[in-house]
Amino acid sequence: QVQLVESGGGLVQAGDSLRLSCTASLRAFSRYAMGWFRQAPGKEREFVGFISYSGSSTAYADSVKGRFTISRDNAKNTVYLQMNSLRSEDMAVYYCAARLFATQPPPEGGYNYWGQGTQVTVSS
Repeated sequence: QVQLVESGGGLVQAGDSLRLSCTASLRAFSRYAMGWFRQAPGKEREFVGFISYSGSSTAYADSVKGRFTISRDNAKNTVYLQMNSLRSEDMAVYYCAARLFATQPPPEGGYNYWGQGTQVTVSS
């Protein structure tokens, strides 16, 4: 049974930093590219960031570029989302997703597995 489990969400103040983690039970985790998405209340899920299966390339939504950084630790089967300079508009449930052998961000429907999400709340 494949599981992706997000953690690290919580309540922070605007301007603060937070690091989210996503740990996967995937066999051969290093073969999967990983993406981060978020969904705010009343809004559609949106792309946040991506890291290729090799870890050699990343991509970010314009709204988070320069503030968020995605990385991975294959020894721990974990992908991270470092979130700096958080704003109220970053408040959402954050999801991680896995896609086999991707080097570029696939569409939302192109991911093989999804986690259940972790809540990030930003106060101001």
